[in-house]
Amino acid sequence: MMTYSIGIDIGGTNTDIGLVSSEGRCLARKNLQTAKYFDAELYVKDICLMIEELKKDNDVKEIDGIGIAAPLGNYYTGCIENATNLNFKGIINLRLLFAKYTESPITVSNDANAAAYGELVYGGARGMKNFIMFTLGTGVGSGIVIDGKLVHGKTGSAGELGHVILIPGGRKCGCGRCGCLETYASGTGIKATMLEVMSQHPEYRGVLAQIPRAELTSKSVGDAANAGDPLAIEVFEKTGEWLGLAMANAVAFSSPEAVFLMGGPVKAGEVLLRPTRASFQKNLCFVYDGSVGIKVSELPHNDAAILGAAALTKA
Repeated sequence: MMTYSIGIDIGGTNTDIGLVSSEGRCLARKNLQTAKYFDAELYVKDICLMIEELKKDNDVKEIDGIGIAAPLGNYYTGCIENATNLNFKGIINLRLLFAKYTESPITVSNDANAAAYGELVYGGARGMKNFIMFTLGTGVGSGIVIDGKLVHGKTGSAGELGHVILIPGGRKCGCGRCGCLETYASGTGIKATMLEVMSQHPEYRGVLAQIPRAELTSKSVGDAANAGDPLAIEVFEKTGEWLGLAMANAVAFSSPEAVFLMGGPVKAGEVLLRPTRASFQKNLCFVYDGSVGIKVSELPHNDAAILGAAALTKA
C-alpha cells in the first residue's frame, strides 16, 4: 500500500516542501522564500498551508509525518538552535509551532543527518546498517549510521565531521577554530585553495585567471579541471588528499560498509574522486582494508534534500 510523507528542506534563502511517496519519489513540491520571514510562527503557518495544498492537489488524504531538515536542527528537541543564516533568531521550537497547525508527527534534524537517512531509506545505502555520509557544499556536513540507526549523541549534534581538525593551526573556520576539514574540502575551501595556488603561480593565464575572484566557485574550478587546466587539477589533487585522509580517520570509529559523498563539489567527478580514493587507501588502517567502499549518493540531485527530510519520518 502506497503511503506518503512530507519533506521540508529549510535553507537561509529558500524552503522546499515536497510530497514524497513510500517508493521514494517526490511527487510534487512547493517553495517559499525563507529570507522574507522574520516571524517564525507565520513562516510555519504558511508552510502548513502549502502542505495542505500539496495533499489536496494530489488527492492525498493522510500522510505518515513531516520531516524537516534545518540548519542546526536538533532531533531530540525539535528545535532550530541559533541558526545564523535565518532571520528568526535564537531557539525556535519547530515541533511546537507545527503542532498548532497540523496533527501530523514532526521529526527535525540537520541537513547532513537527513541526507544520510535519505540514502538509507531511498538511496544507495538501502540494506546497509553501517555507513557514513559526507555532504560537501558551502561547508562539510556528515551523518553517521551505526547498526541501522542514525547517530545523534547526547545533545543531538553528533557527527560533525566537517569540524574535525584536519590541519592544526590551519584555515580559520566559521566555528571559531582553525584547520577544520570544512575549510579544505567544502566548495568554499576549494575556492580558497585555488586562490592560494594561483598566488603561487603568478605566470598562470588559464581560464580561472580571467574570472573575478568574487565570482570564482568550486564549480568553475571543477569545470576547469575536467577541461585539463593544470592548476585546477592540482587543487582537486590537494582536496582529494585532505578528504581521503579525513574519511580514512572516520572509518576507525565505526567500521562502516561504505562512505558516501554528495554535494556540489562531488559533481566534478573523477577529478575529485580519483585522488580521494587514493588518499583514503593510503591512510586507511590495515584492519579495514577491503571492507569499505567509497560511493557517490544515489539520491536524485534535485530531490535529494526533500527525500532526506521525508526519510526522517521513518527514523
